[in-house]
Amino acid sequence: MVLAASAITRKTLLGLPDPQPPVPPAAKLPDRPAYQQITAVFAAADAPLRARAVCEAMDLEIAPRNINNVRLKLKRLAERGILGETGQGLFTLPRP
Repeated sequence: MVLAASAITRKTLLGLPDPQPPVPPAAKLPDRPAYQQITAVFAAADAPLRARAVCEAMDLEIAPRNINNVRLKLKRLAERGILGETGQGLFTLPRP
């Protein structure tokens, strides 16, 4: 009797689908227009970009304060998982 019940239990367990890992919630993009512009630049880019290149694509003046501000925004987006940092100071959209 116990052997038959074990066989049934084993058959039932083997018939169950493998549990799927939970899908993490999508990262929320900040509502600021600068973040919208940055993601648009990366959507059009075909290679990783640095903060200076993002400034040029956004038509910002190439000044240290602008480059540093964009770099901080890129770091924030990378921390949220919206961008990936492939190298030091080199950012790209993560590939699915």
